[in-house]
Amino acid sequence: MVEQDTDRLDALFHALADGTRRRMLRSLGGQPRSVGELAAPFCISLAAASKHIKVLERAGLVTRQIRGRTHLCHLQPQALAEGEAWLRHYAQFWTARLDVLDAVLQAAAPSPSFPTEDPS
Repeated sequence: MVEQDTDRLDALFHALADGTRRRMLRSLGGQPRSVGELAAPFCISLAAASKHIKVLERAGLVTRQIRGRTHLCHLQPQALAEGEAWLRHYAQFWTARLDVLDAVLQAAAPSPSFPTEDPS
């Protein structure tokens, strides 16, 4: 089971490691898009776009619906949950380090001094 989880995480982070694929996912956030629509902002061929989409499909981030000659891609945001859970585990370390930094900065900060009134 652990190996299967590792394979899914590897596929997820591999898919997210590429800027083109991340931008494709962002554009799918609002609505399904065709392969051509996903390829257009990058000036890449449909074949190249399809290869990127296959990586996203293997990671479970995208499903493809075929309607005649049109391939519509749909975002599957729940696939990000496993990656988020993995990252959340490490957030405790970031939080602890930030708490230490905050304490050091608070200790090093000069105390605010208030001006005294001139009695004259």
